Amino acid sequence: MEGLSASLVLIALLAVAAPLVVRLFDRVVKVPIVVFEIVLGILLGPSLLGWIQSTQFTDTLADFGLAMLFFVAGNEIDFAAIRGRPVNRAAGGWVISLAAGIGAGFVLAPGPEAAVIVGIALCSTALGTLLPILRDAGESKSPIGVAVAALGAAGEFGPLVAISLFFSGRELGPATAVLLGFVLLTGLAIYLASRARHALLHSQVTRTLHTSGQFAVRSIMLILSVLVVLSMVLGLDMLLGAFAAGVLWKVVIARAPEHDRHVIDMKIDAIAFGFLVPIFFIDTGIDFDLRALTSSPETLVLVPLFLLLLLVIRGLPALLAAPPKSAAGDKRAIVLFAATGLPIVVAVTGIGRDEGLITSGIASALVGAGMLSVLLFPLLALRQRQRPPVTPRTTGRSVRRKDRADVPDEAAN
Repeated sequence: MEGLSASLVLIALLAVAAPLVVRLFDRVVKVPIVVFEIVLGILLGPSLLGWIQSTQFTDTLADFGLAMLFFVAGNEIDFAAIRGRPVNRAAGGWVISLAAGIGAGFVLAPGPEAAVIVGIALCSTALGTLLPILRDAGESKSPIGVAVAALGAAGEFGPLVAISLFFSGRELGPATAVLLGFVLLTGLAIYLASRARHALLHSQVTRTLHTSGQFAVRSIMLILSVLVVLSMVLGLDMLLGAFAAGVLWKVVIARAPEHDRHVIDMKIDAIAFGFLVPIFFIDTGIDFDLRALTSSPETLVLVPLFLLLLLVIRGLPALLAAPPKSAAGDKRAIVLFAATGLPIVVAVTGIGRDEGLITSGIASALVGAGMLSVLLFPLLALRQRQRPPVTPRTTGRSVRRKDRADVPDEAAN
């Protein structure tokens, strides 16, 4: 009990310290807060100082944090904006990434199961991490933001489907049938929710929005719990249920007053990014096996290799979803955004490590590459977008010609 109490206090301390560290570094370089949360977890965890030990309770809270991260991703996707060309091309690019990632996995990891784990990790996109970054940069509604949202939807939903198919403990045929059953049930729930007006629910939400009733938040937790438990009962990955819960809630609350939706979104952000999600990322750092990563040069060199593979395997196929007539800088930004992956990497490598399918060294190298992708790629992508336009250099002759062309206008005036 004493160890649990110390761990909880220290994790809460790290959650408060992370935004302060971000502010300290903000004048030099903008670094996503999740990177500092993981690094602080590594620093105080068993890999270095050993002040915090992972416990069953903190791991459970971390699982809730991961589920909440995927709920937020499902809730924030604007399906009306990405439907048609963006999502179709994003899905096609993701299939190419999955095939290329599994191919790379057969080269780098022993056994077909390990190859699939590496492939799923390399074809993922951290939509839940990218959406706040795009929103803060004012890019969420731009053509690039829409393309990245489509790529992120494919890069999170696709890997979740692959995890459910390959690691459900069933043969591929029965696993596919169960997955289709879950998708049909969820799709039916979303369809029925979109047809109903939900007047009673919206009225209750409005009445309790600023009271202790908090009907909206309680409804969110109910929907999230039901779909997560349903996915687990069916032998699917719980994150599939969390993602579907976010989509379902977005449909349910769509016709509520705009002010109410805004307040509810603020409450979701507070629960997710103020409480549960930081615990997940800090716990990821605590569980990070730094010794396995640094135990041999061969394992350590996998980190930059996996980082490069994220760019090639996930980033390049993402160009299929680039808006028509995109500038070169926009295309580079899309490649970098699409290659940013961490939550799926953590989830799938955790499965592989727990079931003995991959070594701790490969798991740590993949997570390390995912951390670097979150640290580097969004920053570089935004710089591609913020690069000022190049002004053509004019020669003395062209200036004189322009001056002569302006003379008649001035005379006419």
